[in-house]
Amino acid sequence: MADNLQLTPIAYIRTDFTEKFGIPRQSGLVDELVGRVVFEPQFRNPDALREMEGFSHLWLLFGFSKSVRSEWSPTVRPPRLGGNKRVGVFASRSPFRPNPVGLSCVRFLGIEHTEREGDVVLVAGADLLDMTPIYDIKPYLPYADCRPEATGGFAAGRQDYRIEVDISDALLECIPPEKRAAVIACLAEDPRPAYHDQPERIYSMNFAGMDIRFRVKNGVAMVTEVVSKKNADHLPTTVDKKDKK
Repeated sequence: MADNLQLTPIAYIRTDFTEKFGIPRQSGLVDELVGRVVFEPQFRNPDALREMEGFSHLWLLFGFSKSVRSEWSPTVRPPRLGGNKRVGVFASRSPFRPNPVGLSCVRFLGIEHTEREGDVVLVAGADLLDMTPIYDIKPYLPYADCRPEATGGFAAGRQDYRIEVDISDALLECIPPEKRAAVIACLAEDPRPAYHDQPERIYSMNFAGMDIRFRVKNGVAMVTEVVSKKNADHLPTTVDKKDKK
């Protein structure tokens, strides 16, 4: 039995997230997020994408490149359970795993033909950090991958945690028009860990070269500042070092 399998990235995805805070906890929750899957030079063969246009969704097999640890824990603490209750790592989607491999279902938008990067796959709804390594791409098959009768374990019933977003017209003008819907949708998913309840605390979501600063009170995310990263001061980390998912 081979035990020395090594995965080689076939591509890297380009997204608007340069830090983990603010990234949706699951794929498909924020369809407004657009990512570009840019292949490594040796895999830039258009034949490898032949017939992809016939599929509406794709599976991305990727690496949690920022969550690699020398040791693993059999249990993790999902923030949506309050950050204190432990569950088995294999009963969770935590990025902290023996093998830091993740799976995301994304909507296929099309193939962009470029001279510099070859054929680039455009996707929507990706819950991935910028420059996340992609190990494989597979088509989503509705007849095999869709299971309407499936149960969601401890995650069932925790799907409706969206909050309202309050942003002034003046601050909205600071965000490029093509990024506004994605910013609002990401904030509406409430990026804070579930155990945070500090109405006066200012959080910062780094997105598309901006610091989107906000606080949450009475179920409303109120945007307080939109600062270009070129001029932004260094901000302290706003998320405790606990599991993201």
